[in-house]
Amino acid sequence: MTSKTLLSGGCVLTLGTKTPNFTHADVLIDGDTVTEVGSGIRARDAELVDATDTIVMPGFVDTHRHAWTSLFRNLGEGPWAGAGPMPSGIGEHLQPEDVYAATLIGLLGAAEAGITTVVDWSHDRSDAGFEAAALQAHTDAGVRTVYATHQLDTNREAAHLAGFAGPLTSVAFASVLSSDPGSVAEAWASARRAGMRIHAHAGSHGSETGVIAAAAQQGLLGEDVTLVHPSGLDDADVEAIHRAGASVSLAPSSEMARGMGSPPIQQLIDADIRPGLGIDTERITPGDMFAQMRATISMQHATVFDLKLAGKGGVPHLMGTRDVIRHATVDGARVAGLGRVTGSIEPGKQADLVVLRTDRPNVFPINDPIGAVVWGMDTSNVDWVFVAGQALMRGGVLQADLQRARDLAVAARERVIAASGLAVGVARGDG
Repeated sequence: MTSKTLLSGGCVLTLGTKTPNFTHADVLIDGDTVTEVGSGIRARDAELVDATDTIVMPGFVDTHRHAWTSLFRNLGEGPWAGAGPMPSGIGEHLQPEDVYAATLIGLLGAAEAGITTVVDWSHDRSDAGFEAAALQAHTDAGVRTVYATHQLDTNREAAHLAGFAGPLTSVAFASVLSSDPGSVAEAWASARRAGMRIHAHAGSHGSETGVIAAAAQQGLLGEDVTLVHPSGLDDADVEAIHRAGASVSLAPSSEMARGMGSPPIQQLIDADIRPGLGIDTERITPGDMFAQMRATISMQHATVFDLKLAGKGGVPHLMGTRDVIRHATVDGARVAGLGRVTGSIEPGKQADLVVLRTDRPNVFPINDPIGAVVWGMDTSNVDWVFVAGQALMRGGVLQADLQRARDLAVAARERVIAASGLAVGVARGDG
């Protein structure tokens, strides 16, 4: 079996700094790496993928997801309503096999949506059995992942988790930045000694304004920190993020649905802070990045138009599609700590890319390829998905044992529902 793949004749959006976009071009993959991008590439020993009438672009990067919540997709009302990823107490009923099933179906859904990298925040019960189950699901799904664990007592634990992780998974530390930033100083220092990136919930509500600035004053922020859901920012917080070179992950659909306040998109743009985008929890938000891009750009446009309607002067420019598609790819890779690995299609980078059909009626005729991806496409346009050069999706068909994944997910959901006493399903009398 050849280790080379040639994607031929597509519209190639590299989104790179050294390699331009192409109206028509080829992409050569050798093993797990992009080796050449351009026109007229010849590789007789490569598997040929006809990319005519498609857009070839970097795979999407989901910078924040709780994959263990995937058993309970689309449940945001009644007893399931609330600000957290899940109703209080539901997690205590999960067993390692449930975490495996939830994580597997969540990551397979991500792959089918063209997401090639996921930052997965672990279930709170992070003992060895749960960690091993989640990490096995990461390996079995085949996507590139960052596994963010809440538990970190020693440097040995980081090495222990890395032993469970597959070759496409790195381990990071998941933390919460509270009103007392000093309370996390020791844990963050331990994570840094272990070479782990820090992903921290921070400033997620208006009442937490100033937390990020306080953390910066204590020397906690740095380029190895990703701040998640920072909706309660003031000017000092924004300046602290910018000065420290820290990154920001926004999950716009979830943040609005969960009552965290409006995502601070314009505040970040004004400070030249380019966020990555995330799903957060599929319980109340779509699991694809097409939806997140549209939520982001629509929110920014609404902010601008509100200022104009109020008669304000000096209003910001409208966000363009070329900005938001980068938030979902190359910016997201940087936010995940993988900017040198993935996020753009350039020689030497990992071959994490998607092939999107442009011959479908939801986008045809193509007037602007990037505009078509951002405004018009959805998961039905995803045709091929590659991670580290391996085809996870071929011709619109996910290359996985979906029946097994479905069976495991249904069984796990039934176990947890029975144990928790909560109900799912359409209420009687609903239309």
